Amino acid sequence: MAVNSKKAAVYVLVVFVLYVIITDPSKAADYVQIGFEGISDAAKAIGDFMTWIADGGDS
Repeated sequence: MAVNSKKAAVYVLVVFVLYVIITDPSKAADYVQIGFEGISDAAKAIGDFMTWIADGGDS
């Protein structure tokens, strides 16, 4: 039963993404850019944290 709901959720997500891309490509590009900026910021924060840990965790 869980597999069917997971497939349905993925199908709905794909249809929504295609709808957004088809109806407003520039807005879809903005969403992608925002997503990549978020991933980049998260990776930088993790890197900063790991550097802090490697330096001994001093304030």
